[in-house]
Amino acid sequence: MEVGSKLVATAAIQVALTTSRQEENQLKKDKYDKYKIKVVAVDYGGEFINSVAKIVERAVVASKREGVIKDTHSDEGAVAGAAREAVTQIMPKALGLNVGGKIGIARYKDHISVAIFMGIGLLHLDEVAIGLGHRAVT
Repeated sequence: MEVGSKLVATAAIQVALTTSRQEENQLKKDKYDKYKIKVVAVDYGGEFINSVAKIVERAVVASKREGVIKDTHSDEGAVAGAAREAVTQIMPKALGLNVGGKIGIARYKDHISVAIFMGIGLLHLDEVAIGLGHRAVT
């Protein structure tokens, strides 16, 4: 199987949909290690407007901590840009509401994808959404 932007995006989405750290690690081991795709996920939550900066920051920090990206300006910018793109796709549904979920980041060579799975709360009427951003870095 050829590894490219589609498989990297799929990996980011799948890791964002996991329900536990154990499930993340199992997915990584069983599926993505053999393709040499690096993946990481991190939780977030809060009021949407206040959460945007936290989401971008958590994506960058988790990516560096787990070795998905190097500690370089271009890698950090790629993750931040892809995370911001993913958030922008969800913004119309989430504006003014409380949100929570998981950020999934995946990388293979020059492909980086960030997927954001978001539960959007309004009383007991919850909505869900996924946003996806992709960047290419050298």
